[in-house]
Amino acid sequence: MPVPTDRRTTSAAIRNVTRQPMFRYLVVLTICSTVGLQAWRTLFNNFAADVVGLEGNHIGMIQSVREIPGFLALLAVYVLLVIREHRLSALSVLCLGVGVAATGIFPSYAGLLLTTLLFSFGFHYYETTNQSLTLQYFDHQTSPWVFGKQRAYAAASNIAVGAAIWALKPWMSYRGLFATVGLLIVAVALWAFVQEPTKTGLPPQRKRMILRRRYSLFYFLTFMAGARRQIFIAFAVFLLVKKFGYSVREVTLLFVLNNIVNYFAGPLIGKAIIRFGERRVLSVEYSGLIFVFLGYALTQSPWVAALLYILDHLFFNFAIAIRTYFQKVADPRDTAPSMAVSFTINHIAAVLLPAIGGILWMVDYRIPFVAGAGMSLISLLAVQRIPHHADLQAAASAKP
Repeated sequence: MPVPTDRRTTSAAIRNVTRQPMFRYLVVLTICSTVGLQAWRTLFNNFAADVVGLEGNHIGMIQSVREIPGFLALLAVYVLLVIREHRLSALSVLCLGVGVAATGIFPSYAGLLLTTLLFSFGFHYYETTNQSLTLQYFDHQTSPWVFGKQRAYAAASNIAVGAAIWALKPWMSYRGLFATVGLLIVAVALWAFVQEPTKTGLPPQRKRMILRRRYSLFYFLTFMAGARRQIFIAFAVFLLVKKFGYSVREVTLLFVLNNIVNYFAGPLIGKAIIRFGERRVLSVEYSGLIFVFLGYALTQSPWVAALLYILDHLFFNFAIAIRTYFQKVADPRDTAPSMAVSFTINHIAAVLLPAIGGILWMVDYRIPFVAGAGMSLISLLAVQRIPHHADLQAAASAKP
């Protein structure tokens, strides 16, 4: 059991982290990435329907195209042969900004396919490099908090973007809103290109694809986390709308509540991982998710469904522990290629599950959620293979 001295040491380490250039660099780019994604999500469906005149089949294809860059994230390993990793982060955010800005300029089906692909490459490749740089620059005693703090800034950014679009939409066209957000992101990305937040002495990263048997538990948990994410994205909000009749304003209010909760919860979850370890935190997540998914399947109350949605969204933050577990057991030189490969593994489910789940939904809407509970149980059993906190800490501290 940790003693108060441990908590004081951790607090001092966290204060030191906030002074590091890489921390500030990643926070700024994370805010940009979040702002771009949230603005795109908020505006896209109405823009596609009201301005471009697209139908459901078009939207489905565009959303499938949006997942392609996540599936191809492993190619980032080869991009690092010609560009440094923090520069790739800036380039990715630049692509994201250009994609968002261009969305309103090309109001056609083909135009949206191209701009969505560009925007999505930027978002997914930034997420890949962000995870890698965080694990490289911050040790196992502070990286969970850094991840949690980034989640907090992302949540605050989501609230700000939603409020800004709500206020500006009566006065600006879709093209103006997309362009304003995109060009602001481009400006910050150009600033990031001239920054030098790196430091010497870090282990050099391997510039090739890495698949190791000893990382198999990390790969498995990453795949299962992706599968659980797809059930949430594809069917949780649809359940609220289809079964319980939630309006757009009510769903928007839930989004705001989620982001408020995550703003405060992100850093606390990071500290919980530092104190109690990945095994305990992930056990709490998957135990809770079993009841959340079963609750989706069984509840007849719109209020209970809303509470389950908030809890479901909160548990997303616990997935930080999967990456910090990898940090403690892996060769530091494997970080960048492994984060790229893991992003691809995470997105395998994005290709398969929505279509399969949609078919099962037509048989009985409860089936996808019962399946989610089953996957959570399997994940709960799998995380018991993670060593106990003290053993994992000792192994991480013993690494060069």
